[in-house]
Amino acid sequence: MDPRHPYEQLPLFTAGILLAVWLIASHGVMLAKPTQVQGYLKKFPRDLLAGQILLALGMAWFWLLVAPDGLGKLSALQMDLGEFNKSKPLLRLLVPAAVIAVAMSIRDFLAVRALGLLGLMLAAPLLESAFLKDPGSRLLIPIFTYAMLTASLYMVGMPYLFRDAVTWVSANRTRWNAFALAGLVYGIATLVCALLFWRDY
Repeated sequence: MDPRHPYEQLPLFTAGILLAVWLIASHGVMLAKPTQVQGYLKKFPRDLLAGQILLALGMAWFWLLVAPDGLGKLSALQMDLGEFNKSKPLLRLLVPAAVIAVAMSIRDFLAVRALGLLGLMLAAPLLESAFLKDPGSRLLIPIFTYAMLTASLYMVGMPYLFRDAVTWVSANRTRWNAFALAGLVYGIATLVCALLFWRDY
């Protein structure tokens, strides 16, 4: 049995394909249907249902990292927290309680905060997939990941900046197209590198 954590077993090729597909699809839709996407993004910060769903997903993912032994596949993502391992039993209780408390008490910008939480959770597997791999083009994944991490921290701590960013980008059609095209090109570059250079990693 492989002693490595599942994050460490994630192939660079798989991570690259998944990231590329997401970037191409999301930014392609931004270019194809700008009015609809802008309308949704402007409503998203106060979409309570979306926030509750995203929060539940993010906290459930975190709970799996501190899950107890003996739960089969539910224990597969269990992670060594070093000196904080003794806190795991407490965290297992606090996480479900936090989901309920936050979902009920925080309504403003909950969706943005929850999206930021998912971004923070997603960073670890992405970085592990590219860690110490040979192709120099692998840096496409860490570069994106650190940009996502930075944005996620702001979304959790200062969620109103998401609203301001959407307002700024959508205020000008040229600005919107440039942003969407940049994401699309980044996704295509990632896909090309994954297909040409990352198959064995």
